[in-house]
Amino acid sequence: MSLYYEAAAILANSDNIGGSLKSRIYKKKDLKSTPAQIFALIAESSKWSVVLKPVIERCALLVAEKKLTPILALLLSHDLLLAKNGVAAPANHVLKLAITRHKARLSAEFTKARIQHGHATLDAFKQAVNNGELDREDGATQKISRHPRWVRVNTIKGTLEKQLSTTFAGFKKADSLRDVLLAPKRAKTYYEDPNIPNLLALPSRIDLSRSPAYTAGQIIFQDKASCFPAYLLDPQPGDGDVIDATAAPGNKTTHLAAIVSSKIQPGQEQRVIAFERDKGRTITLQKMVKLASADGVVQVKGSSDFLATKPGSDEFENVGAILLDPSCSGTGIVGRDDAIKMHLPEAPGGKASSQKPDKTKKRKRGDETSDPSDAAATLSLDFDESTPEETPIDGKLSERLAALSTFQLHILTHAMRFTNAHKITYSTCSIHFEENEGVVFQALASSVAIEGGWRILRREEQVDGLKSWQRRGVWEDDKVGCELDDSAKKEALDACIRCEKDTDEGTMGFFVAGFVRDDTIPQVRETAVEDAEEWNGFSDDDGGEKAADANGTAVEQPRKNKNKKRKTARD
Repeated sequence: MSLYYEAAAILANSDNIGGSLKSRIYKKKDLKSTPAQIFALIAESSKWSVVLKPVIERCALLVAEKKLTPILALLLSHDLLLAKNGVAAPANHVLKLAITRHKARLSAEFTKARIQHGHATLDAFKQAVNNGELDREDGATQKISRHPRWVRVNTIKGTLEKQLSTTFAGFKKADSLRDVLLAPKRAKTYYEDPNIPNLLALPSRIDLSRSPAYTAGQIIFQDKASCFPAYLLDPQPGDGDVIDATAAPGNKTTHLAAIVSSKIQPGQEQRVIAFERDKGRTITLQKMVKLASADGVVQVKGSSDFLATKPGSDEFENVGAILLDPSCSGTGIVGRDDAIKMHLPEAPGGKASSQKPDKTKKRKRGDETSDPSDAAATLSLDFDESTPEETPIDGKLSERLAALSTFQLHILTHAMRFTNAHKITYSTCSIHFEENEGVVFQALASSVAIEGGWRILRREEQVDGLKSWQRRGVWEDDKVGCELDDSAKKEALDACIRCEKDTDEGTMGFFVAGFVRDDTIPQVRETAVEDAEEWNGFSDDDGGEKAADANGTAVEQPRKNKNKKRKTARD
């Protein structure tokens, strides 16, 4: 059976494909095994690897079975000793024969390990492993986690109270986030977030990906910082329709839908219009919206570019609020610092890696005995699908930030042209001033904002949960000029919200700012675009780079047009 070979190949990741483990599994189109099977095998084997590694080594399994690699030995030993149906392969399969002839010795060593860990029964041993009680054996001292698992309760499908009594029954409520960060990484404890409603923080290795609540769309994995844009936008029934300008994969879209659904009254109608330019990401967005039961509120504009819209058209006459989370450098996104680890047994010669195949020998057709893996002694596995597909670091940073900020300013000022829009949130998962405060200041100083009556959403006007957030905007003198006076600059910086990674707040690096329209200023129907390099869209065939959006998915970056022009845009 191909299950074990495919799992081993994905773990080895010889092609160095970016993204989380789950995304790599589900993106492979040529798998013979189901993605769920592969993910479950890897997830369970990783939990037991700290126990199975010495068991395999004491049995000298890799010495006796030259065709087995450390990864294969671990996966097979797990199923032989712990899976209900044993090794998932025919009786005469080469892998099953290789592992079953050592069953007696492996079972004996496994029993010794159970007793050494102080558990009288297998069930007690399993409970200890599932609760993370063996995690402390990875190192001498418990290291504080800096990034918990954040779970948002989808209020379209239920309530926080219902989830606490079902999915989180048996979990202990923590008094502070620090209690969660210090807890064993699989401990059943939670902290109810004080800033974002219906958001829970859990220890980093709690895996709910196969829970009924997750598979039914009742809970959604979403970083705390990623919840800020929709909550800051605070759509009300009187705001009209809401646009999510770059929606996939759909976390912010479904959050918007949940907020809208909670406030709308019977007989009222309010839509969330979700734009997604990429066809593949559109499919992901549609699935996410349907799973969350948000399809009654969300209208997906698939394969549609927000920048191609006509803000003054009748189609968008009722749009009053816009959420902008454009492509950015992704420098604020973090992989889980407590990534699940798979401890591999040492191969002959003292290395926990497979022997590299002799390239001079031809591989026979149908020969499944060779495995591409060449793994280190400990594989770090990120199980959080919010990890970016790609976070580019190559190239000259200043040039890349300049290109991105040009595009970000363009999409922000485009949103400001929507005739009846009066609320905007702008966010990035970047740590750089150029993409954050720099864009905000340029937008506020633009003729589009001035003539349209747009200003910053002041701190005292923000929703309570974010008004009290302490991290605010920063100023970097050497990065960009500011046409605002000192008072306006200070007000704008105080209105900007920042999150930092690797802090005891448990967030990734993130930035969000709100804008509101002053209705006392007459709106203009035609506005000149500022002197800037004209943004010519995305390239599908040349020069396009990739960046990660705040939801963690790779998107193409804008290219700059070397020919500077001044043009007029009609709403």
